[in-house]
Amino acid sequence: MQIHRSGSVLLTGAVAVALAVTGLPAAAQAAPSATAVISEVYGGGGNSGATLTRDFVELANAGSAPFEVGGLSVQYLPGSPSAGSQWQVSELSGSIAPGGRYLVAQAAGTGGTVALPTADATGTVAMAAGSGTVALVSGTAPLTCKSAADCAADTRIVDLVGYGSAVVREGSGPVPGASATASVARAASLADTDDNAADLAAGAPTPVNAKGETSGGGQEPEEPGPTEPGDVRIHDIQGTTRVSPLDGTSVTGVPGVVTGVRASGSRGFWIQDTAPDGDPRTGEGLFVYTGSTAPAVKVGDAVLVSGKVAEYYPGTGTQSLTQITAPRFTVLSSGNALPAPVVLDARSVPGRYVPSADGGAIDALPLDPSRYALDLYEALEGSRVEFADTRVTGATTAYDEIWVTVKPRENPTRRGGTLYASYEDQNTGRLKVMSLDPARPVPTANVGDVLKGRTTGVLDYASYGGYNVQATELGTVVDKKLRREVTRKQKKDELAVATYNVENLDARDDQAKFDTLAEGVAVNLSSPDIVSLEEIQDDNGAVNDGTTGSEATLKRFTDAIVAKGGPRYAWRYIAPENNKDGGEPGGNIRNVFLFNPQRVSFTDRAGGDATTPVRAVDTWKGVELSASPGRINPASTAWADSRKPLVGEFAFRGKPVFVIGNHFASKGGDQPLHGRYQEPTRSSETKRIQQAAEVNTFVTALLKADRSAKVVALGDFNDFEFSPTMKALTKGRALKPLIATLPPSERYSYVFDGNSQTLDHILTSPGIRRPDYDVVHINAEFADQASDHDPQVARVKVGGGFWH
Repeated sequence: MQIHRSGSVLLTGAVAVALAVTGLPAAAQAAPSATAVISEVYGGGGNSGATLTRDFVELANAGSAPFEVGGLSVQYLPGSPSAGSQWQVSELSGSIAPGGRYLVAQAAGTGGTVALPTADATGTVAMAAGSGTVALVSGTAPLTCKSAADCAADTRIVDLVGYGSAVVREGSGPVPGASATASVARAASLADTDDNAADLAAGAPTPVNAKGETSGGGQEPEEPGPTEPGDVRIHDIQGTTRVSPLDGTSVTGVPGVVTGVRASGSRGFWIQDTAPDGDPRTGEGLFVYTGSTAPAVKVGDAVLVSGKVAEYYPGTGTQSLTQITAPRFTVLSSGNALPAPVVLDARSVPGRYVPSADGGAIDALPLDPSRYALDLYEALEGSRVEFADTRVTGATTAYDEIWVTVKPRENPTRRGGTLYASYEDQNTGRLKVMSLDPARPVPTANVGDVLKGRTTGVLDYASYGGYNVQATELGTVVDKKLRREVTRKQKKDELAVATYNVENLDARDDQAKFDTLAEGVAVNLSSPDIVSLEEIQDDNGAVNDGTTGSEATLKRFTDAIVAKGGPRYAWRYIAPENNKDGGEPGGNIRNVFLFNPQRVSFTDRAGGDATTPVRAVDTWKGVELSASPGRINPASTAWADSRKPLVGEFAFRGKPVFVIGNHFASKGGDQPLHGRYQEPTRSSETKRIQQAAEVNTFVTALLKADRSAKVVALGDFNDFEFSPTMKALTKGRALKPLIATLPPSERYSYVFDGNSQTLDHILTSPGIRRPDYDVVHINAEFADQASDHDPQVARVKVGGGFWH
């Protein structure tokens, strides 16, 4: 048994011995290899801006004898695997000479000009340029692990490399820096310390095969730019659907005026035709991708561009961006007038969001820009647009981006946002705005502020947020004085129960984060009696060394609450098994109860640990928990690699109250709202429905033993009030969602892509009557936020009675 209390840790002898035996840092992978290793990984082959035409994996033999690879395989997993992700297998044959290399060619793209050297093995895997995991495996059966810890336990893995933001990786972190133009490669020594970030680094791709042959280096000799206009215009390239009819073909002398230049990141420039064809479906703007080379053009230059037309998909499930790659261009003149921008407002943007393809791709559907907002934005992709006096619906981010709405009356919230009301009622006026001028970034703004005056820019498309405006002229922010809310203090006979997602808090965080979160509890939430916390990590956060306790984290947090004028909270939690609860690898995220012992007491019952399920026990005194704190059915597949609900039995004014702290599986892996598949698949929903059913089953058991039991289920459920998850959670009227008691314009606790929405909830059982409920808006709408979630509080009287 392992129950954590404020100021102490209670362990049985058996557990103490086990911890002593396992106290060393946990391995995150198989033992370091002194022979075959993965020496280089490149997933950008054939992408826009790439030199090489194919992805590849290079192996090397650091040993002194030949290494046989017959019967082995190279396998690939996406960087953020979803429930449906599978390892893709490429079989190997032959051997690797001592100190030699072995080249595995993978899928080819439409870009690039240089072929790989002759491959020693060939697969068909389309690897992602920016993030993924590659494993060298003994055998050809696909791996099944999807976490660093589970893959570490698979003895078939000879070596493993995670790059970008890969969840599955060796050691402290994946290798950063992979891109369309950069691979990740092991040092010349081929040393393998089982720490990807330490062993490999990003750089130019250098594939070598078993014969020692290379790709021969850089681009083909550059041809001179065009001098005469060709037969193709931009609207011919854009066409009447989302995919260019000229995709993959070369074009010559395409005329246009430069309307915007991006000199960093994904470099290039936009051009627009000054002689449109009059068809609203065929766009007149286009992005010219120059890769790592800063474009030598200025806004107002008249140019002729030659190159290859390509559809670039910036992310999984996204729509594509039509562009010209490997360009050659000639500047004919400078200082030319720009085409007039298209005005985006409530009259020009349709009320319907996007056509349906019954879950399939909308790429080939004819555009209907007068009917669908996303069709209008697609038809304007690469073109100049303009809007004025827009309301901010998503605060300025760390990346200098804001969200605005060009439809001020579209689903407004009470505090100035735009409400996400249902799957069918998408907000069509939302657009992300960023500045093309590094010297004048997007100003700091909160939800409800106004971007006053005219904003003009080029309409672009990206994986995060979809359609966005690359601003060349920005309005000025008018501060609408949005203020953080402070909820009322609970009365003497009211039990105040709150939930707060504190965003991966651990003892290594800055004191400023602790202080701001503490002020939220002590001041804005008015010191609730019970606070259910989500995203408390272990004491050293993402350091992946087997640490699972959170005592230092909680001591700092509760000290900070006292310093802000709050009570001295005690706490209860159950430490997870190492790397078994999802979240950041090594972080060991968990739910925690804080409680004010001057107002409420905790009923401790032995037996609760990371793997033992808590049960409802029917006694002559009423229902009790078999263990307190306890966890709901932790062995269920519903909780695999996910946070397990924490259940505690409290007593308030002599009466028992059962509190269930939840943090359901995230929405990672779902297709984007703005993506190519419509309607988008919510693949992550399946797991949350299973988790909701587990919680509902447990609450039903409590109510079967005592129909008047006072139950509060709360936390970050990662789903909306109208979702199937909530239907499963409330089945049989076991629980009532309190968000439904608020006016619609107040039903949100989180802002994502300019949508105000509800992911956090408090639900109560029928035995709790007329609770007073409040979402306390202190984070989600603000540019300076301690967490991306707003906390909530319910004040209840623990007397009898039922709601109907």
